[in-house]
Amino acid sequence: MKANSIQDTKLRGADYWTHRISEQEMPALCSTVKTLEKLAKDDVSSMAILGQSVMHDNALTSRILRVANSVTYSKGITQVTTVSKAAVVLGFDAIKNICITVKLLSSLLETEGLSEGVYKRLLGLMAQAFQAAMLTKMLMHDHDEELQEEVFIASLLYHIGESAFWGTGCAETLVLDAKLNKCQSTVERDKAVREVLGTSFQQLSAGIARSWGLGSVLIKSLSQPDERTPEIRSIFLANKLSQLLSQKPPSILELSKRLKQTANILNIEIDELKARMIRCHKATEIMADAYGAHVLIDFLPDVNQLILEHNVPQPQPVIRAADVFEQLKCLRALTQCALNKADFNQVLSIALQGVLKGVGVDRCAVLLLTPNRKTLQPRIVLGDGAAEMKNNFTIDLNGDKNLFQESIQIKSALFVDNPHSSKWRLYMDDTLRALTSPSGFMVAPLIMNHTVIGVLYADKDTSGRRLSKEDFVGFSHFAELSNVCFSAAVK
Repeated sequence: MKANSIQDTKLRGADYWTHRISEQEMPALCSTVKTLEKLAKDDVSSMAILGQSVMHDNALTSRILRVANSVTYSKGITQVTTVSKAAVVLGFDAIKNICITVKLLSSLLETEGLSEGVYKRLLGLMAQAFQAAMLTKMLMHDHDEELQEEVFIASLLYHIGESAFWGTGCAETLVLDAKLNKCQSTVERDKAVREVLGTSFQQLSAGIARSWGLGSVLIKSLSQPDERTPEIRSIFLANKLSQLLSQKPPSILELSKRLKQTANILNIEIDELKARMIRCHKATEIMADAYGAHVLIDFLPDVNQLILEHNVPQPQPVIRAADVFEQLKCLRALTQCALNKADFNQVLSIALQGVLKGVGVDRCAVLLLTPNRKTLQPRIVLGDGAAEMKNNFTIDLNGDKNLFQESIQIKSALFVDNPHSSKWRLYMDDTLRALTSPSGFMVAPLIMNHTVIGVLYADKDTSGRRLSKEDFVGFSHFAELSNVCFSAAVK
């Protein structure tokens, strides 16, 4: 293990780790990638310079030729025996990406001194990224070869920040490995990463991508993962599927959801998608061997779990339409609560029932502030996936400003009709996107004695339906009347 130690507990952030990885931990890889990306912009001399730079590295030359002659890249002609000929046959982009992949794999897999736990994390993550890259290329098979190469490398490097961190073997890797072994949820995992690095792995990946000049597709896929263009959507879904299949067991509902979204992109049935994914997995094994990364094969995501998903009957989501009579009934009940100074929990229960059945959402929750006011934790949850939401839907208010903080500070309800729009994007980090619905959500402050004590939240995540202005009016009405009840109780 390298002799770096944690000198202080001060959070360092993405810039610190980007510089440290680029200048201290992996300067050779950083230099190689920057050189290759620079050559990609020079159409005249790039082929000759590439040939000269590779020629003196026998191991790199050997692996490039093995990959170039593999089933995935072979054009069905005679075997290529030189890098320059491979560049002519496959094109510069393909050779550039093969070089980057070879260098990345060798730099990380040949790192010495890693603890067993850290090394296994690194192998699992790299195998997952390699499978995702092959899946992304499969999803984009109808597009031109240049774009296929771009999405392959972007998907492969999607987790470059986390891979590079584990590959450093520094003291912080041991600290984080120990913390992650105790984490039970995604929220806990993200919090542990921030405690040690002062940033998220996705922000670190974005920092490295910009610093190393790793292309607009990768940068966009990291900064705008919800973008609906085919290439960004394919990268996102391929990584999600690869990540899910790496879990034992995976979330069957989540896996089914992602399979359906992916099948829709290709306009095929889910069974056909599964068959293609199994074939892609076999191709990934062959490519891993060609790249000299045979050790990754045992860590590749388990496609046999696709069969498991097939055999589990999937519950159909309950579509709750807006019910004016249910709204009126719950609003009358809240009015009586205000007159009778009803119990706090009774008010919340009636309000949530009104939002769930009256407004017609898929799920809703009351989240209360912790005593230090740095976290929102679910108190009552109703609707689809209530148990899972109760366990995972914890909002950290200690970091960058987010939508929940904004609602609390301005003491006003927010209607996030499109989380991907420029209006809301800066108020949402990766953790918040993972918890909330991509189709939109509503949040409103709960106020007692002029002080915000928590928030009311609702969305239509399960069905994927868009929220309407009428939904927001009804939702806001329940939040406001709940606050009236709290004020009455205090008086």
